[in-house]
Amino acid sequence: MASFDELKQKYQSVVDLCPTRGVALSHVQMQDDKLLIQGAAPNDDIKNEIWNAIKGIDETYSDLICDLSVDPSLPQPAPAAPDVVTYTVKAGDSLWKIAQEQLGNGAEFKKLIEANPDKLVDEHSVIHPGDVLVIPSA
Repeated sequence: MASFDELKQKYQSVVDLCPTRGVALSHVQMQDDKLLIQGAAPNDDIKNEIWNAIKGIDETYSDLICDLSVDPSLPQPAPAAPDVVTYTVKAGDSLWKIAQEQLGNGAEFKKLIEANPDKLVDEHSVIHPGDVLVIPSA
């Protein structure tokens, strides 16, 4: 039989995830030789995200009781920022070539300019090997 500390350590990533996703935890304790995680999520998607995290640790979660309700009055967390994709310019690159390789159409080079206002002003902007450009999502 695992101790409270052992079970809490096992599921610590789930306990840590809860507040980052707006889940209000009311209890993290032992109950009937299992770890009890009890609280409320702001919506069903986040509740499911917590359950997926639990199943990622232990598909059977036989040593855990997770009692999450949904409370829409809780603040909804901001949507997660999309992953930023970057590209490092190589010798011989042009905005057209980068757009063709990264966006699937060289004519989309203007999207590269819009995504990199700190480095690119227009289609005549000079790029150098080693420059790092943000690639916009398609």
